[in-house]
Amino acid sequence: MPIDDTWFLAQRAEQTAERAYHRISDTHDDFVEFSRTRHVGRNRFRTLAERIEETGAPFGAHTIVYRPSGELLLVRHDGVDLWVLPGGGVETDETYREAAERELDEEAGVDADYCGLAMVTRITVRSGPYETRGVLPVFAADATDCTEPEISDPDDEISAAQWFHDLPDDTRDRDDLEQWRNRVLA
Repeated sequence: MPIDDTWFLAQRAEQTAERAYHRISDTHDDFVEFSRTRHVGRNRFRTLAERIEETGAPFGAHTIVYRPSGELLLVRHDGVDLWVLPGGGVETDETYREAAERELDEEAGVDADYCGLAMVTRITVRSGPYETRGVLPVFAADATDCTEPEISDPDDEISAAQWFHDLPDDTRDRDDLEQWRNRVLA
């Protein structure tokens, strides 16, 4: 019977994520922190654990882009059928912020000045007896122009990009975004 290396993968991934979290918390301050648990199937667990092992971040890096009026930029992600923050996977040799900036350009095409780290979610991923942890960094950026978003997503996952004052009910992590907005933009 072959040895299942999933447990070892999960442990290596968790170590990478822990180092990533400490790098983030050592270089940024005044960010909001959340914790989440995601239950996934075995194949999805392996995919996420491999991403975490490589970058520390199972779902990449994202950006909260806001206007002085308090509006937030969201994109419609067809794969999850939700409004989400612009963001995505971290490529090899790319920092979290570089990934967030690239994804913002691809998914919404708006210019923004990055202001630091807005929030970090520490994510526990579980599948049956397996568990690992990762981080989800979200940067804050102030929109520098009033242009409307323009999508040029090479993955063809984003069908819309729009500014919202009142966030739609089907916004991923809506309460977290509202908490951040009330804390920072109030």
